[in-house]
Amino acid sequence: MKIDLTGKNILVTGASRGIGRGIAEALGKSGATVGVHYRKNKAQAEKLVEAIGNSSKAFQADLEKPDDCQRLFEEVTETFGSVEVLVNNAGIFLNSPLESDRWLADWNTTLDVNLRATALLSRLAILQFQQRGGGRIINISSRAAFRGDNPEHLAYAASKAGMVALTRSIARGYGKDGITAFLIAPGWVRTDMNRETIERYGEEAITKDLALNTLTEPKDLAPMIVLLASGLADHATGTTIDINAGSYVH
Repeated sequence: MKIDLTGKNILVTGASRGIGRGIAEALGKSGATVGVHYRKNKAQAEKLVEAIGNSSKAFQADLEKPDDCQRLFEEVTETFGSVEVLVNNAGIFLNSPLESDRWLADWNTTLDVNLRATALLSRLAILQFQQRGGGRIINISSRAAFRGDNPEHLAYAASKAGMVALTRSIARGYGKDGITAFLIAPGWVRTDMNRETIERYGEEAITKDLALNTLTEPKDLAPMIVLLASGLADHATGTTIDINAGSYVH
């Protein structure tokens, strides 16, 4: 079955590379107009927009800044006329040992980008969705939200766990307004953000923890986001979908 998203305007944060890029490409192939958010990678974002077509456009914002979150959503809405689906994908993974002088700063930055920005954009989306009769929010969390992470990434795990409660609360609180919310929990994914770790420890060290033989790729997540964006799975609102090659099942 081919899913047709023609006529849907979809904002994907952190879309210039990695998981976000894979999501944006798949949404575009299904006919959606995609708001490709980026922070620094303007050239990559604009190249992606050109490849996607469908009147898609790149939008810059630093999600660590609340005003940028507001501006981003307003610019996308003004450009496209509306937003039917919000995909909160942007995130950071800072290495912060307890003894680091930057531990508190890294903690705050991680929660600002991974959780607060997700909440701010979700709030703006919900307010618009209520006026338009509904919409969908898809949040990209992590298996770390459920199984935890190593001591250097306490803030990352905590921020991703916060996304779980946020997503479930939105689903339960706004379903009668036609608003649905979903959570995707990836494990290790072959992305630029993870390249250093994969190269340091070797791919075999990571894949031995998987139930499958190969490392997850961004294209392995994208079809599920397309399905959720379509509305065909709205009765799964509030659910968490694990896409981690069986490395963590709950």
